[in-house]
Amino acid sequence: MEHAQEEEACLEQTQRYCVQRPIYNQELLQGQLHRRQRTPQTLGQKIAHSCRCSSKKAKSSLYSFMPILKWLPRYPVKEYLLGDIISGVSTGIMQLPQGLAYSLLAAVPPVFGLYSSFYPVFLYTFFGTSRHISIGTFAVISMMVGGVAVREVPDEIISLDSNSTNITDVLEYYSARDAKRVQVAVTLAFLAGLIQLSLGFLRFGFVAIYLTEPLVRGFTTAAAVHVFISQLKYLLGIQTSRFSGPLSVVYTLAAVLSKITTTNIATMIVGLTCIILLLTGKKINRRFKKKLPVPVPMEIIVVIIGTGVSAGMNLNESYKVKVVGSIPQGLRAPAVPQIQLNPAMLGDAVAIAIVGFSMAVSMAKIFALKHGYTIDGNQELIALGICNSVGSFFQTFPITCSMSRSLVQEGTGGKTQIAGALSAVIVLLVIVAIGYLFEPLPQTVLAGIVMVNLKGMLKQFRDIRHFWRTSKIELAIWMVAFVASLFLGLEYGLLTAVTFAIITVIYRTQRPKYRILGQIPNTDIYCDVEEYEEVGTCSSALCSLIQWNKDSCGSLLLCPTTLHACAIIILAARRKALKRHAREIKAANEQRKKAVLKLVSSSKNDVEATAKHEIASDDLPVNGKFAESSVQDMPLDEHEHFVLPKANIHSLILDFTPVNFVDSVGAKTLKSIIQKFNEVGVFVCIAGCSDPVTNELTRLNFFDKSITRELLFHSIHDAVLACQMKHGSAAQADSNL
Repeated sequence: MEHAQEEEACLEQTQRYCVQRPIYNQELLQGQLHRRQRTPQTLGQKIAHSCRCSSKKAKSSLYSFMPILKWLPRYPVKEYLLGDIISGVSTGIMQLPQGLAYSLLAAVPPVFGLYSSFYPVFLYTFFGTSRHISIGTFAVISMMVGGVAVREVPDEIISLDSNSTNITDVLEYYSARDAKRVQVAVTLAFLAGLIQLSLGFLRFGFVAIYLTEPLVRGFTTAAAVHVFISQLKYLLGIQTSRFSGPLSVVYTLAAVLSKITTTNIATMIVGLTCIILLLTGKKINRRFKKKLPVPVPMEIIVVIIGTGVSAGMNLNESYKVKVVGSIPQGLRAPAVPQIQLNPAMLGDAVAIAIVGFSMAVSMAKIFALKHGYTIDGNQELIALGICNSVGSFFQTFPITCSMSRSLVQEGTGGKTQIAGALSAVIVLLVIVAIGYLFEPLPQTVLAGIVMVNLKGMLKQFRDIRHFWRTSKIELAIWMVAFVASLFLGLEYGLLTAVTFAIITVIYRTQRPKYRILGQIPNTDIYCDVEEYEEVGTCSSALCSLIQWNKDSCGSLLLCPTTLHACAIIILAARRKALKRHAREIKAANEQRKKAVLKLVSSSKNDVEATAKHEIASDDLPVNGKFAESSVQDMPLDEHEHFVLPKANIHSLILDFTPVNFVDSVGAKTLKSIIQKFNEVGVFVCIAGCSDPVTNELTRLNFFDKSITRELLFHSIHDAVLACQMKHGSAAQADSNL
């Protein structure tokens, strides 16, 4: 009672509308509308139009290719400059230690991490469309690069006499190995950049939608585990080989555990101290976020403290603590990347290009939504492609957006990529002037920085509980991406995860959910009858919401579990009754012929009586083939006595609102189903069919004399009213007879 009163009060407060119009089917609606006259263009005209250049078109293309030309002249200096300066300095201070740390993951000397933190960042300022993301080194991409570098240039590929104790030989060995690994990393950057550029110019920015959130998060979580385990040897000061490929994480962990007794205590103490300081600093920044003007730059503080302690106590020589080593001053001259390497690297470059773009565009969309602007996925591909391909001429390895730095750049007041350019200037200052000061920096400090920055990605294990509650299929995608990437390696893991995600899409497409719709009383609104108590099926028509495809629709309309039972019962009963009656008439005709041959001398009345008696007493089978010709032999009196089962459904309405396209096979299936229902007296009509779908049906010769556009209706309510009127007219005609 209270529920009814609340409902009435709610209805009184809502606004109402009342519209009187005809019942529109496609034929009537198109008759009242006038299409715009459009002159079709030939292929040559289309090509000529696309190649035609005007000043406006050239200006638009230039602005699209270099977005900085559009926003820089309008840059509000008073409002944005201070925030960009603070943000740029903060991000640049963070770029420095991360560039050094992630170079360890990429298996290249630290200075190349600095190069990768300068050139791409500066280039993205001109070509990127996001105002807030921070381009540069990133743990996942660096780990993928390092895996390829170690696979292509393992430790054993450079010969070194095991009995040699000459320090010069050892240095030459490491220099030769590192030089080859740098070539691999630079080649990967060049190839990944070309792939991204090609995809961008071909307008393939939409590929990011196929890397769903569960897939990306499962993949990055596995990558975080890879990175964490790979840093254990630096944290503990253990000498182990680096592994790549399937089960590399298992081999790495086993190698570390097998040599755990050789842990360098001094290295471990320094590393753990840095981790504690970093975690404390991040907690302070998080707790006093509103009170601090800028976050405390704990990473650069830890780097400075670690460098000072290492230099003051001579940790390298006194306690065998490994340090960063030589950092050459100045920038290198540009050089063409050497591409005469393993062709298998092309597949690795594709994976790096796609993952890098996915990470960048997903982060860019978050900030764009938050600050009310849009990004261009195709231009982001072009920007990243330029950063990687052009940067490779200056010895950079592949880069993408860093989540932690992007959050700092946005959180410290950054408004545009001016902040990114300033962060690149700070890195340039270190490369040119003071890079040598960081040579005593212990590698365990960099390992601690990497591990702490993985905290956010390792928290993604919470996704398991979230997806368990929300979607089992998304949980399966997350788990497959995680397990495959963890044990098969990041490249094969990504391929496996994408394949599995596509399979889930196919699975859900082939097993769509269908609903029976009913009318909300006194409205033209139709909802799921199983979802709402107030909604009931139409008394005179059945409406079914169908997401059409050629395989599922046929089973839908002929399967009792998905369509209303009465429709299936009446369809089966009518077809069965027609078949049975046809068999009876055929048998009766045969019996009549036999009776005529046997009783030639009998009168005509006796023959008919005998035939009728035999028909009445004959026990005929139910199943059998439908003989259409036998119906023509049916006597008039047999027509009068035969009655089809009474139908409690006379119309079937298919809601085509969610249908985007229909192919030739789907059109044939739909046509066949409509004809089958029409045979047993069930009228089938389609509601909410869009113009593109209607045009496709027309091109596929769907419409003919028996199936016209009159069965297409503008809305479900139009179709329901038309079915009611059609049934009412038929019922009135039957009553008159």
